Amino acid sequence: MNRCLYPSLYQINTRVWLNRLSRHIDRPATLDDITDTELDEIANLGFDWVYFLSVWQIGEAGRKVSRSNPQWLAEYRDLLPDLQEEDICGSGFAITSYTLNRSLGKPEALARLRDRLHRRGLKLMLDFVPNHTAPDHPWVWEHPEYYVSGTEEQLSQQPQNYIKVDLPQGSTILAYGRDPYFDGWPDTLQLNYGNPALQTALIDELSNISQWCDGLRCDMAMLVLPEIFQRTWGIAIEPFWEKATQKVREQHPDFIFMAEVYWDLEWTLQQHGFDYTYDKRLYDRLREHHSHPVREHFWADLDYQKKSARFLENHDEPRAAATFPPGIHQAAAILTYFCPGLRFFHQGQLQGWPKKISVHLCRSPEQPTNAGLQEFYGKLLEVLRLSVFRDADWQLLECKPAWAGNWTWDCFIALAWQGQDGKRAIVTVNYAPNQSQCYVKLPWSNLSDRVYQLKDLMGSAIYDRGGTDLLSTGLYLDLPAWGYHVFELS
Repeated sequence: MNRCLYPSLYQINTRVWLNRLSRHIDRPATLDDITDTELDEIANLGFDWVYFLSVWQIGEAGRKVSRSNPQWLAEYRDLLPDLQEEDICGSGFAITSYTLNRSLGKPEALARLRDRLHRRGLKLMLDFVPNHTAPDHPWVWEHPEYYVSGTEEQLSQQPQNYIKVDLPQGSTILAYGRDPYFDGWPDTLQLNYGNPALQTALIDELSNISQWCDGLRCDMAMLVLPEIFQRTWGIAIEPFWEKATQKVREQHPDFIFMAEVYWDLEWTLQQHGFDYTYDKRLYDRLREHHSHPVREHFWADLDYQKKSARFLENHDEPRAAATFPPGIHQAAAILTYFCPGLRFFHQGQLQGWPKKISVHLCRSPEQPTNAGLQEFYGKLLEVLRLSVFRDADWQLLECKPAWAGNWTWDCFIALAWQGQDGKRAIVTVNYAPNQSQCYVKLPWSNLSDRVYQLKDLMGSAIYDRGGTDLLSTGLYLDLPAWGYHVFELS
């Protein structure tokens, strides 16, 4: 399979999708029941990767917590007023074994799904949860030393972060998995990276997982960086990610690692071996509806930008259709997906579904399709398939005032693409609630005296402009609030 410079990824909520399919075929559906037609549709939309969320085996202990936590139950009932206990299948991040969840089919079904994807030019991404396991993972009984332990005093003072566990060798106090800023996740137990044997065991797990897929999305990957682990637990540890990613690539040179990461640690994890890191910073800046911070974000080094996973929603974030008002949503999507990096889309985003589905649930409510957003995303994905946006050179363009005293130039963000075949594109967005004007300085010095056509690939606008004027004064833009163009220059 060819690897393009800037691929697109489609995330599927596996258990919810199969639950819906089960109702159609009137029996429990497995991965083998996903039709070729459905996989063809994903491939035909231009995706390169399919990320199947929550496919691994989980246990009864985590599910019991999911079904009894009052705060979580309120969240489920808000989404599903007719909630039934069987709708709560337990978090896919409280894992007991990196084998296919029995409810999704026999282990070989995962290999068959991978091969079916490969025949369509698609690659398979799955989850790896490095920070914690389910409370009933076999290691809890076989290797309790793999976990962070606590004291009676800690249990008494922080019951939200510790639990007493009865083991064959006696009771012990273990820590819930957590990050340093929030209470523990009570359906998990915290792994102790200060134990070298634990790190070896996890690398062995990664080597095993890598036979089933082409890449992994690593949950909260920054939590096992030495400085973060030390801050959270007071335990010094050896670096993990660099040796782990290197070990897997010795077996599978093209294997891809994507990190869920926050706290401005994206570059750090890229240096530790990650191919892509979540770009939550861009997402947050787009949510603030201000152009200047977004433009500043694109000042970053191109090597960093290329390894950024750009998204408007995923299973952790609220739905884009509920977060970004109409108009702003489309402008934010243009900026998110027409910059370099991995383009990350979430199931339901293309239809404008407004309701986020908890990772503890295996059923979702019926959600209406937003016809306008569906048409917009259909066009966006069609344009993103062009080589000039997949394997070309990108740069941020300079915007200048259209006339003295006109401050609205600062509302624009302009991007340029140029392919090896000479094809060129210009992406412009007025990311502001007001009409704005500017001149965009183009980066190409060979426009000469020819006349160029600018055709908007996302709209109906077509303009003819002289090359000499484009070089001397720039491209003049006058756009309404949240307006945009994706121009093909020919």
